[in-house]
Amino acid sequence: MRTTLLFLISLICANCIAQISGKVTNNKGEALPFVNIYVQNSYTGTTSNELGLYLLNPEEKGDLVLVYQFLGYETITKNISFSGPQQTIDVVMQETSLDLDQVVVNANENPANRIIREAIAKRKENLNRIKAFTADFYSKGIWRVKDVPEKILGQEVGDFEGALDSTRSGIIYLSETISEIAFNQPDDFKEKILASKVSGNDNGFSFNSARDANFSFYNNTVDLNAQIVSPIAREAFNYYRFQLEGVFYEGSSLINKIKVTPKRPKDRVWSGTIYIVEDDWEIYGAALTTTGEAIQVPFIDELIFKQSFTYDEAQGFWVKISQTIDFSFGLFGVNGDGRFTAGYSNYDFTPQFEKRSFTNEVLTFAERANEKDSLFWDTVRPVPLTGEEINDYVRKDSIQTLRKSKTYLDSIDLKGNRVKPFDILTGYSYRNSYKRWNVSYRGPKAQFNTLQGYTPNIGVNFFKSKDENFTRWTSLNGTLEYGVDDDRLRYTLSGRMRFNAINRSTLSISGGTAVVQFNAQEPISPLVNSISSLFFERNFLKAYESDFITVGYSQEVFNGLRMSSTLGYEKRQPLFNQSDQVYFRNSGVSYTSNNPLAPTDFSNAAILEHDIVKANVSAFISFGEKYMTYPYGKFNIGNEGKFPRLIVDYEGGFNASNSDYNYHQFQARVTQGINLGNKGRFRYNLTAGSFLNGDNISFVDYKHFNGNQTRINNGGSYTNVFNNLPYYQLSTNDSYFEAHAEHNFRGWVLGKIPGLNSLNFNLVVGGHMLSTPDNNPYFEYSVGIDNIGFGKFRLLRVDYVRSIMGGQQSGVFVFGLKFLNILD
Repeated sequence: MRTTLLFLISLICANCIAQISGKVTNNKGEALPFVNIYVQNSYTGTTSNELGLYLLNPEEKGDLVLVYQFLGYETITKNISFSGPQQTIDVVMQETSLDLDQVVVNANENPANRIIREAIAKRKENLNRIKAFTADFYSKGIWRVKDVPEKILGQEVGDFEGALDSTRSGIIYLSETISEIAFNQPDDFKEKILASKVSGNDNGFSFNSARDANFSFYNNTVDLNAQIVSPIAREAFNYYRFQLEGVFYEGSSLINKIKVTPKRPKDRVWSGTIYIVEDDWEIYGAALTTTGEAIQVPFIDELIFKQSFTYDEAQGFWVKISQTIDFSFGLFGVNGDGRFTAGYSNYDFTPQFEKRSFTNEVLTFAERANEKDSLFWDTVRPVPLTGEEINDYVRKDSIQTLRKSKTYLDSIDLKGNRVKPFDILTGYSYRNSYKRWNVSYRGPKAQFNTLQGYTPNIGVNFFKSKDENFTRWTSLNGTLEYGVDDDRLRYTLSGRMRFNAINRSTLSISGGTAVVQFNAQEPISPLVNSISSLFFERNFLKAYESDFITVGYSQEVFNGLRMSSTLGYEKRQPLFNQSDQVYFRNSGVSYTSNNPLAPTDFSNAAILEHDIVKANVSAFISFGEKYMTYPYGKFNIGNEGKFPRLIVDYEGGFNASNSDYNYHQFQARVTQGINLGNKGRFRYNLTAGSFLNGDNISFVDYKHFNGNQTRINNGGSYTNVFNNLPYYQLSTNDSYFEAHAEHNFRGWVLGKIPGLNSLNFNLVVGGHMLSTPDNNPYFEYSVGIDNIGFGKFRLLRVDYVRSIMGGQQSGVFVFGLKFLNILD
């Protein structure tokens, strides 16, 4: 009944609006999707949907000229007299008749190369032709899946909130936005979303945005996780071969259709067709394809970009009016496809911007943007919905009402909350979905270190959200850990409360008794230490016992500045080895003591028992940070590598039981990641700091540096670790400076080597330096290969690391396993 009513309402609404509708097909009767239809010499237009159907709402009645434009087909103009309210115009389009007779052929040069060379020469000029504009923007995103397995890796998948039908196929995401956008050279941009619709979520706000759809082939590269080289990039001839397939006329403009073929298919490249306007050397259109392998997103199979432009006679340049991005994907048996459609209309190239027209806020929402009804959408939607999409909206609206009800949620919880025989080992979760809280139990996880022996531990977590968008929540956590060999039961309790998602103000408290590594950054993970100890008799983890209670608070003070602080009390006690358990005894190797300063001294500890109050204040400064403001939260999107990020820290020890242990430490860190187009990504991390009154402090409070003696990097950052430095060799209570730099070529080098380029590996080079008083500077250099694996699973990185200190050199291989940080 609901479906019937909605169709009737849509029909009645359609008859109240002055509309031109119809269907666009080819001469075989096949529907043509995403044809651009607009009123000549205007930006009033629309696009046909996947079934070739279109709806056009002219701003005026009378004599009109309609233009039907589609890549690969001859543009059609139709003179009509439109009096409203409804008029149907079906159109049959013919494939473009390409002509090579008009091409001036030079025996010494491929004619396509001449055209591309001219387009490259005018690339920057054409990129900057549009100094400023405002426009209306429409976007629709859809994701479909098919034949979804009921379980993945033993875990039930569910029905994606009712999206899957009996064949376990269906639409899992459908969303639309209507926006007003503004742009000013060189890179000022803002968007106001007037209407947002998410299928099955009447409280949802779409993440489709004009900013995310802003791809230009006039740039040297297109950023799609990796930088994909444009066919008219400065270095295009190093990556592509070009073939002129023919020419045709669009009005008085001669359009060149050029086939784009990669020289090395495994490069970060496109393949397909680009259309270049003769003399103007601007882009008329593009239909280009790249792969998930090229962008290094393994679950993506293929990405197809299509862009169409129209000529603005008043301004004298070609303007993008539509874009579609089709993609297919697959992972763990889940396969599907999707599409993002974007349309631009009502351009104004002479806007009157003021000094404060643009800020770091790049996206906002109009009031009640997600509350527009179907009548509103029927009047403004430029691309008509397909039957599949209409049904999805209708069905999910009905499902949503049901699935938000207490009766339904309780029934789902009743099934999910059942206790299974092995839950005591694997874990258990009890959920109250209607009241938005759950309690979970983590089954025992056994680890080993020489201080406690085997350390089975369990955890309990409680989480409650105060709203549907999870912007305000409370989380409580507890752990119990038993050391078999030291016969100690230790516990920790912690709680966090998030007050909002605007400034993300968060209060935390924690306390208990724990075994804590001297380096609080935990340079060696419990899992890696367990393996290193039991299999190789190398106990690199060094720790002490802490009875503690700590309170912390953090929030964003204003955009670009986030502050955090902690205040806590600690009672610290030394620990000694309690176990010499090992699976394989290694000749010439034996366990060391828990004293990092004297590895062979098993009697004297690195610290004496004491207590202390510690305070920490940190400021995180992101210069030029852009952000999006949603009705329920603020989302920072960084400065896109244009400026570094600065972190300033103060740490102090007070009221220690031994007054010599009181101290102050100041530290500043600068980090940045810089995209260098098709040449990869460069990152650096510089840290400098110094102690005041630190001469006699406890070893716990020294500045410790992230070393590595296991030859394993657990998938974390490589710009905060020295991969061939003993963990505590250069710890200091004085001044220090460390520098890390790394460049990932992302295929720029290895992609050009025959044979190797088929492997899709990345060459990575890095340099690291550490300077402390009374020690020779420490240097590391590394050369590595990343993205190693097979198929969709590329989880390995291998580096050769060479270290130099005081004339002594050594080299090791380090293996990066990206999944280890998940297992820990």
